[in-house]
Amino acid sequence: MSGESDGGDEVRLRQVAVVAHDLDTVVGDFCASLGLSVCFRDPGVGVFGLRNALVAVGDTFLEVVSPAQDGTAAGRYLQRRGGDGGYMVLLQVDDLDGERERIDRLGVRIVWEGSGQGIRGMHLHPADVGGAIVSMDVAHPTQSWGWAGPDWERHAHTDVVRHIAAVEVQADDPRALALRWSAVLGRPTSGDGDAWVIDLVAGDHGRVGERMLLGGLRVWLV
Repeated sequence: MSGESDGGDEVRLRQVAVVAHDLDTVVGDFCASLGLSVCFRDPGVGVFGLRNALVAVGDTFLEVVSPAQDGTAAGRYLQRRGGDGGYMVLLQVDDLDGERERIDRLGVRIVWEGSGQGIRGMHLHPADVGGAIVSMDVAHPTQSWGWAGPDWERHAHTDVVRHIAAVEVQADDPRALALRWSAVLGRPTSGDGDAWVIDLVAGDHGRVGERMLLGGLRVWLV
């Protein structure tokens, strides 16, 4: 069974963020177990009341964020979950303005728009999408990723893992969430019962098989 989709432009899973009470411990565990190192700590997340650290998995990224003050959306999310968990999925797109047109047609609210060195993106309201905060971002050149700092390539270790292959998003109703994400991303979905998949087309990035899995909460590394 497939969900409705307008085909969309090509989408790539480029970064996944998790939220944690103890940033340093979680980042240390990632680095020790996966052979990674911190490539950037972005002072810009302070506007959200957060601190963070990014680690490069090849040319994809794991980010850990933690509340740096009271009253943050991330802090409230930690309280609702009762512990650490997945928080945000960042997708690289070819045509951000075209994505915005579809998002507007669907009535999805934009909670943040911003830009950095060679990169521009928008965060979608989690209540209008479900499962996680979704960011759509366009990078110039396409192989760059400005959110990861100026020299992330030096930290792009691949001895243990090579890249993020998939992210699995928690859902009470996987089918409904899959259909919604399919519409929002403009990508087809298929599945049955509690197992639903949205395939992401990697295009000229040289990958196939990157995908969203609806029904749990895991990041898949290969």
